[in-house]
Amino acid sequence: MEKEKGFINRRSFLHGVGAIGMLAALEKLAPAYTRTPLGPASGLQPGGELSGSVIDLTIAETPFRVGKRVGKANTINGTLPGPIIRLKEGQDVTLNVTNRLKVTSSIHWHGILVPPAMDGVPGVSYAGIEPGETFVYKFPIKQSGTYWYHSHSPGQEQAGVYAPFIIDPIKPDPVEHDREYVVVLSDWSFMSGGDMISKVKKNSGYFNMQQRTMQEFLSNAKEYGLKPTWSNYTMWAQMRMDPTDFADATGSIYTYLMNGLPTEGNWTGIFTPGERVRLRFINVGAMTFHDVRIPGLKMTIVQADGQNVQPVEVDEFRFGPAETYDVIVTPSEDRAYTIFSEVLDRSGFVRGTLAPRPGMSAEIPARRPRPLRTMQGMGMDMEGMDPSMMKVEMGENKKAGSMPMSMDMMDMSKDKQMQMPEMKPAAPKMDKMPMPKSDDMKMPGMDMHGMDMGKMSKSDIPGSMPVKHGPDKHGSGNQMSPGTTVSQLDKPGIGLGGDGRKVLVYTDLKAVEKFYDTRAPQRELELHATGNMERFMWSFDGKKFSAAEPVRFKYGERLRWTFVNDTMMEHTFHLHGMWMHLENGAGDYLPRKHTVLVKPAERVSVAITPDARGPWAFHCHLIMHMETGMFRVVFVSDEIEEGK
Repeated sequence: MEKEKGFINRRSFLHGVGAIGMLAALEKLAPAYTRTPLGPASGLQPGGELSGSVIDLTIAETPFRVGKRVGKANTINGTLPGPIIRLKEGQDVTLNVTNRLKVTSSIHWHGILVPPAMDGVPGVSYAGIEPGETFVYKFPIKQSGTYWYHSHSPGQEQAGVYAPFIIDPIKPDPVEHDREYVVVLSDWSFMSGGDMISKVKKNSGYFNMQQRTMQEFLSNAKEYGLKPTWSNYTMWAQMRMDPTDFADATGSIYTYLMNGLPTEGNWTGIFTPGERVRLRFINVGAMTFHDVRIPGLKMTIVQADGQNVQPVEVDEFRFGPAETYDVIVTPSEDRAYTIFSEVLDRSGFVRGTLAPRPGMSAEIPARRPRPLRTMQGMGMDMEGMDPSMMKVEMGENKKAGSMPMSMDMMDMSKDKQMQMPEMKPAAPKMDKMPMPKSDDMKMPGMDMHGMDMGKMSKSDIPGSMPVKHGPDKHGSGNQMSPGTTVSQLDKPGIGLGGDGRKVLVYTDLKAVEKFYDTRAPQRELELHATGNMERFMWSFDGKKFSAAEPVRFKYGERLRWTFVNDTMMEHTFHLHGMWMHLENGAGDYLPRKHTVLVKPAERVSVAITPDARGPWAFHCHLIMHMETGMFRVVFVSDEIEEGK
């Protein structure tokens, strides 16, 4: 059967009310390749895919209406997402990008190896594209796989300047499939990125509508007991931290989209029963981690960040902003299947459909409750802590589908009580708090500098043994640091792994072929993700971008770069211009990635062979974190100064 490619349903940028109004709202923004086919075949419509040696792109502002609301999107060639660029490994391409916005714009070719002057990062590789000007990108295509392209200018990516970039291999594709679809997951808000940052700088929990309430306290007290509930709530309040803080921007401000459509739009991919269908998932979300599953179908992961991996069958996978995964599914029944993506903090979701015929849909799975951050998961010292204090977190996370914590690995001996650090007390956000007896308020202290992370990862993974930290040495920009960090590559992450589903973990990923450079790293660097969430300041090693020196790589060396997450939030770190080999215990078959997800209190090591001289961007791909300081320039040169 002929392989078929692309999107197949109408696309619009929708938010809000009524399926009929939503479907009718944005005809202007629907690229041709998204329209519903007339029959069971679902190939691209004319003009839906750009290819060839010369491609013209225009960035512009496009008005649109959503229900009774009128807004503006930044678009590529008048559509959102923009057109698929489809090229072939080994060819040369010229891309003429014209900026019709009133401000400077840019295009970065995410994950694609290009000369530094073509990378598209204003202030690093070039000045950007001024209003009314055209910038000509020229570069050879050296790779194949699933990638994407987007603006690297403030606020524009979230506003719609993103699109898929698919490269077919020069050799026969080792991933056999009968048809394929690109599945772009994104988050949309009528509020600008700048306004969102302004809100969270004034109140870090501004968009969190799932904070613990008085009603939840009473329910927890009834289920787990008053003393452990009181102790747990008060402990978090004294730390001025929130166990429900998973996302800076949530479903209260975002509408989650699949190929430009919300759940009511029901993006649909057509299949014939028995076909092998390739789904190219791309997370272009500005701030959103997605948990993806297709109830009734196993997914076989065949590619990560555009690079082929040895097939691994899963029920669900989590990926963060800028990551991509290709999966194969084989629907055998003549019925519809729901493609379901739930966001990490459970404040929203988006669904699409795989079906043998247009117009079909399947049941939307039941929503999972939001989990809770845990002391253990954030790197706090559990030594000497009253075990009953953890009952609330453990019980609530079990309901949310989290992998059970390993209590037997914690030293809970009551003769080792700790001193509470000096902190300004802050009561939990409740109208009234029931006061327990005085004996119930004897709560152990919290040490911010030491913790046992439970069951350790494989010993052959760098950083798999816990690393204890002394006083914070990463600068005043860090609110507080975990006492212990460790590799968690074999852990699915908060809210996953406890409901019997097989969840993809990083230790599952193995390259299909060995990389040419299998040398042991000759040099090691360490970089700490730091931040003050209350003030919404993000940085590396306690310094925001404006106060930091470049990171220096030597051309041709083999080095290890270890990322240490000293914050209570997940991040995805993206390195431009070269591959990172994830040191996950796969030996000579380390998977290549351009973006890695790092959990709270986790150490993740990557091996790098810098093979492209010049300045390159490195940053957190959560846009609000990048724009408030979590950014560095990596400079690759033939020589570096001693000690750098």
